[in-house]
Amino acid sequence: MAFMVAHVIGDIITGDIAEPEVIVSSGPSVGGLLDSLTGSIGISARSKPIAAPVAAPTASVSSPVGAAQSDSLKGGVRPFDKDLLRNFIIGAMPFGQPQDLNYTNVTSIRTTGFSGDPLPTDQKQPAWKPYLYKGRQRILFSSLETINAALYDRDDVPDFLSVSGQVTCRAELEGLPDVSLPLTGLKTAHVEVSSFHHCVQASDPTDNKQTLVFQPPLGNFVLMHYQAPCNIAPPVKGFYQLSMVSENEGAFLFKLTLMEGYKSPFIMEFCMITMPFPRRRVASYEGNPSIGTVSMTEHSIEWRIVSSGRGLSGRSIEATFPGTVKFFPRTTQRTNSSFRSVSSTAYTEDSDSEQDNVKNGASLDDYIMEKINKDLQAVDLEEPLSWQAYNYAKVSFKITGGTLSGLTIDPKSVNIYPSVKAPAEYTMQASSGDYILWNTLGKCPTAALPRDL
Repeated sequence: MAFMVAHVIGDIITGDIAEPEVIVSSGPSVGGLLDSLTGSIGISARSKPIAAPVAAPTASVSSPVGAAQSDSLKGGVRPFDKDLLRNFIIGAMPFGQPQDLNYTNVTSIRTTGFSGDPLPTDQKQPAWKPYLYKGRQRILFSSLETINAALYDRDDVPDFLSVSGQVTCRAELEGLPDVSLPLTGLKTAHVEVSSFHHCVQASDPTDNKQTLVFQPPLGNFVLMHYQAPCNIAPPVKGFYQLSMVSENEGAFLFKLTLMEGYKSPFIMEFCMITMPFPRRRVASYEGNPSIGTVSMTEHSIEWRIVSSGRGLSGRSIEATFPGTVKFFPRTTQRTNSSFRSVSSTAYTEDSDSEQDNVKNGASLDDYIMEKINKDLQAVDLEEPLSWQAYNYAKVSFKITGGTLSGLTIDPKSVNIYPSVKAPAEYTMQASSGDYILWNTLGKCPTAALPRDL
């Protein structure tokens, strides 16, 4: 990383000249590393240290560095630029190691240069902001949520839905301003914040409100992570049924409702249902869905209900898909029989050595575990859907324009101090994680909830 920073600094100074030779020893001292980075470009690192650095990208073509590059082609760098560069290096690597390890931030200096504006005397530059931003000011917030669900469509098993999310931020603000962001509705939405960014100072939540104050770092960063229940109806609900009518043929039925109770600005950008068969090869399928298109892979059938570019907004739809699926004949029975015969032979051979192992000092625990494993019956692969472990359909979707947890941010409530004219923007997106429709005609895994114990 030190070599990368030196390489960028060399490009800033030399422009189109051959790149300077940068020598970084394997175990340098603080001064030695600074000399190696500055000596090769004609700058002494032993001068009196100056104030803390302030460096930021700027789009102006008349920046000091831009002007210095043409002069450097004729020989040397102007003294002002030497002081500015030394100031930047001392701040960027005060102890021989770069403070900012973000490749994008470092390489942006290559194209835009850095400014020599002095840092306000009453402010301290945080470690997560090694140089200051210059340019059009704005602040962007985005909520990204993932919903996990297990839908059973059974009276004896309740459905389960949970939402995990994060709020990301990008603050393009000059100087070192403080940003205040109030969060409301946390208690109503049952939102539990799991972590904040280390630049955030969060107040204690009171009366359904919590205020965040932070000095934002450069670039995109995750402001907070949180967990919450799904406080509105599931975006996709219904049932899935699959039964085997023969060893190599199954009949299935989907009956689903999409976006019931969701109004504008919620938009479902795409939705797809996948029926996986990891241990069976799909030969063909028959059936016509009420909406969407169907495709087939070697081990699955995919039903695309909402295609990209044709979003669903302001209304709900019902989708049904009855059909049959045919599989290639299985070849696992012969393998299973061979496994049983080989295992039986192995058990006979090992029986003579059991007591020898104990006598030879084998531990009692190992002997017991070995005995238990030998008493287990061989696995039977008669269940055509891999022991019912994959007897489900998986839903994939993406929704924009709102959150499923109910957590929102009001851009008008964002305050910046010192006050600047910087618009605040807020976007929201939710997508599926493990969103499962379990086969109502088959077995399914369930867990007892704490309130049921």
